[in-house]
Amino acid sequence: MSILGLIASASFVVQIVMLILLAASIFSWVIIFQRIRVLKQAKKIRSEFEDEFWSGIDLSKLYKKLTQEGRKIEGIEHIFTAGIKEFTRLRQSHNIEPDAVMEGVQRTMRVALYREEEKLDKHLAFLATVGSTSPYIGLFGTVWGIMHSFIGLADVQQATLATVAPGIAEALIATAIGLAAAIPAVIAYNRFSTTVESLSSGYENFSDEFTSILHRKVYVKEGGVA
Repeated sequence: MSILGLIASASFVVQIVMLILLAASIFSWVIIFQRIRVLKQAKKIRSEFEDEFWSGIDLSKLYKKLTQEGRKIEGIEHIFTAGIKEFTRLRQSHNIEPDAVMEGVQRTMRVALYREEEKLDKHLAFLATVGSTSPYIGLFGTVWGIMHSFIGLADVQQATLATVAPGIAEALIATAIGLAAAIPAVIAYNRFSTTVESLSSGYENFSDEFTSILHRKVYVKEGGVA
C-alpha cells in the first residue's frame, strides 16, 4: 500500500479529481512565483522613483530619463509620464483654460493608475478560486471513492478492515491533494492582496500629490514644466 499504488488503483472519477487538483496546484505555484517577481519589481520601482522624484530633480529631466530609448516604463513611472505628457501637450495648445488642462491630466493619470492596478491584480482571482474550491473538489473525490469502496463490499461475504482500508485510503488522498492545493493558494492570495493594496494606495497618493504640483504650475505664466 504505497501512495502511488493507491493512486493507480483508485477509481476513474477519483483519478480525474486528483488530476484536476494537481493541475490547479501546479498552476497556482507558477502564478505565485510570477506574482512574487512582479510585486517585488513594482515595490523596487516605486521606491527608487519616489526617492528621485522628491529629490528636487527637474520634472522635464526626469521625464526624459524615464522615456529614453529602450527603457520600459512601468508602475508608478507610467502614472508620472502619462500625466506630464498630457500636461505638456495641453499647455502647448491654445485657448485651453487651466481647469480644462487639469481635468485632462487627472483623467489621463486615472486611466494609467487603473491599468497599473489591473497588472497588480492579474491572476489573483485564480488563486482565490483554487483556495476556496480545492478542498470541496477533494472532498467530492473522497466521498466518491468511499462510496465506490462500499459498493464493492456488496460482493464480499465477510468485510474486514483489510478489505475496506485500501479503498478508504485512496479516497482520502483526494482530500489531502485538495488541501495541498488550497493552503498555499490562500496564503499567497492574502499576502499578495495586502501588497497590492499597499502599492495601489501609494499610486493614488502620488497621483494626488503630483496633481497638486501640476495645478500650481498651470497658473504660472512663464509656462511649461521644463
